[in-house]
Amino acid sequence: MPENNKVNNHIDSTQVTFARDLGLFDATMLGVGAMIGAGIFVLTGIAAGEAGPASLLSFALNALVTLLTAFAYAELASAMPRAGGGYSFVRMAFPGAAGFVSGWILWFAYTVACSLYALGFAGYFWELVHQYLPGLAEAADGLLGRHRSILVLTLMVGSGFTWLNVRGAEVTGKTENALTLSKIGVLCIFLVFGLMAIFDQPDRINESLTPFLPNGLGGVLIAMGLTFIAFEGYDLIATVAEEIKNPEKNVPRATFLALAVTVPIYLLILFVSLAAIDPGDLQAWQFLGKFKETAIVRAAESFMPTVGVAVIVAGGLLSTMSALNATVMAASRVAFSMGRDLWLPSSVSKIHSTRRTPHIAILTTGVILIGMAVTLPIEAVGSAASLIFLLTFALVNLSVIVLRRKHPEIPRKYKVPLYPFIPIAGFVLNILLALYQFNFQPIAWYVTIGWIGVGLLIYFAVFEKKSAVLKPQVLIPEPPVVTEEQSPCVMVALHNPANIEALLDLSYPVAHARGLPLVAMSVVEVPRQMPIHEGMRTAHHREALLAKARKFAAQKEEELETKIVVAHHAGDGILSAVERHKADVLVMGWKGFSNTRDRLFGEVTDKVIRLVECDLVLIKTPAAKEMRTCLLPTSGGPNAKLAATILGSIADARGMSVTAGYFVNEGATDEQIETARAYIDDTVSLLGKTAETTKKILIPSRSISGGIAKASKDYDLVVIGAAKEPFFRKMLFGEIPEKVARYSPSAVMVVKKYEGAAKSLLKRILG
Repeated sequence: MPENNKVNNHIDSTQVTFARDLGLFDATMLGVGAMIGAGIFVLTGIAAGEAGPASLLSFALNALVTLLTAFAYAELASAMPRAGGGYSFVRMAFPGAAGFVSGWILWFAYTVACSLYALGFAGYFWELVHQYLPGLAEAADGLLGRHRSILVLTLMVGSGFTWLNVRGAEVTGKTENALTLSKIGVLCIFLVFGLMAIFDQPDRINESLTPFLPNGLGGVLIAMGLTFIAFEGYDLIATVAEEIKNPEKNVPRATFLALAVTVPIYLLILFVSLAAIDPGDLQAWQFLGKFKETAIVRAAESFMPTVGVAVIVAGGLLSTMSALNATVMAASRVAFSMGRDLWLPSSVSKIHSTRRTPHIAILTTGVILIGMAVTLPIEAVGSAASLIFLLTFALVNLSVIVLRRKHPEIPRKYKVPLYPFIPIAGFVLNILLALYQFNFQPIAWYVTIGWIGVGLLIYFAVFEKKSAVLKPQVLIPEPPVVTEEQSPCVMVALHNPANIEALLDLSYPVAHARGLPLVAMSVVEVPRQMPIHEGMRTAHHREALLAKARKFAAQKEEELETKIVVAHHAGDGILSAVERHKADVLVMGWKGFSNTRDRLFGEVTDKVIRLVECDLVLIKTPAAKEMRTCLLPTSGGPNAKLAATILGSIADARGMSVTAGYFVNEGATDEQIETARAYIDDTVSLLGKTAETTKKILIPSRSISGGIAKASKDYDLVVIGAAKEPFFRKMLFGEIPEKVARYSPSAVMVVKKYEGAAKSLLKRILG
């Protein structure tokens, strides 16, 4: 009894950690994908129409201003990786009304950007209809008019993506990366054809770029303010910084890599659009300005074949769709964070009971974006979005200085160079550009001032007192997950309450045999639309499961450490826990089949099998709790030897009888039979004490997997090593173990030995 008390005291609490599942490449692609969105497709023509060829200068100067602010984001996001991005930083620096206004206008800015992307999608889609379905386009234009037709489509696409976000539809990280690379590919095709046209007629460069400043420096400044939104997107890296691996290094790297990829593409696209087209009686910049948001399509018609033009239109559609989806998520995330901080009604931070998405925040964002898109002209929409981002970025630059003074104790592995000159320069330039916007689109300033005024009125009337009970929080980056002080363990992943006792019964002998502690972990999944920390709201469901595991361990007078990992994907959570706790062996349960043809063991399990960097034991849900008899098929190899070693420790602990078998073809020769017996003897020698009582049999069968499944009916458990087959021919465990696990009526344990860092890296690259 005292021992039980000791065990209970040792295991009363469960540590909760967060899975950082975004690497440097993923974070970079997030920034690149957000920047190479609708902006380059929609705003190129508008910028050229305002500044002429000097729009090149506008984009270059915007890149410089963006770089200054990127230094600020890199320092703050790497030191304080918390959901909300710029809003969180300003809130810490200015916890009162200024902090509220930062979140209020950033939410509005993202929502206005959504309006721009919805309008851009409608414009590009209508171009596609006019190109390939002219009859339908003419009928719609005749019935509604061109402008109303675009507005109706804008309403539909805005509502559609709002609905998708409420439903929880999301694009996985790999698909997002593929989509971003596809967009870059489309733009590269545009550049290749454009540069070829320029090389064929080099004299056109001088004609297209002269005069360089047709509207003077004022036009350059107007174009800068109007197109600044095209450089917004890298800040989304800061918004998800708490999900990025090694944020103190990868956040700054990803931020600057995203800019290094995007800025040259922007400048080349604009240069080709100006220098490669045949504008007829107009100047090139006048031609682009005439067609505004569809200027790139018109430019492509000048030097690309028909199919190529269709590719550009498709690229515009992909870009606007991906940007719209990502920005709806970002806007609702800011609103959600403000609701959580009691700076918006608490209902905004509610999570849908079944979809697990912040549906109120998403719906509110959707209503505002649709209203903006259908009531304001696209120039006003783009200008308002750029204006608000300029104001937000100015506050972020100021926050670097304030937080250096208020919180010098926060570790900052990355610091803004030439401090404080760079953040001061970033603040001043952002403010100057914002002020100059009044000359071009005063309506943008009127809307922004009105939004800020309404926000301040609401803040002082309602939210100031409510939010006073909360203090700004800082999430300090965790120390590296692997340290010399950490000791290895055997880890068991728990999900189904019905299998807890069986999995622990099989895991403890493995842990004792290796002299390692047993750690039980479970994953709380969070939809991609939500900040990862919101998993804390549902962590108590996993805690109940782990409490059951601790109770079982106490009854067995065993020690058990329990962990909860919050992740956007269960597979990433398991892999993160394995890495964090230096697991030597991972034990997982599996239901025995997958409902999807494209998956073998199931989405979560397949990912873990491919990428886990330790020995793996996968157990099909046991048919019975009592397992007295076991069949051990063997064919040699490291996986079979590891399976025998693990089975030996389990059999010794549970008093299990083992039968070792080798399957031979019917009519096997004496030489083949002797080889089979040698394999059996070699395997049995690894069973430890159980080897003395192990039975040895040869089983003739035409199909190895079918023979094992048939023979397994007489046993409670089948233990098999992963097949040693070529990676490209038989994925994951190999054909035989997969068929046995699927069709055997008995419990099945499949064992896979860790192949080493080199092979794991290869699988990460290929898988």
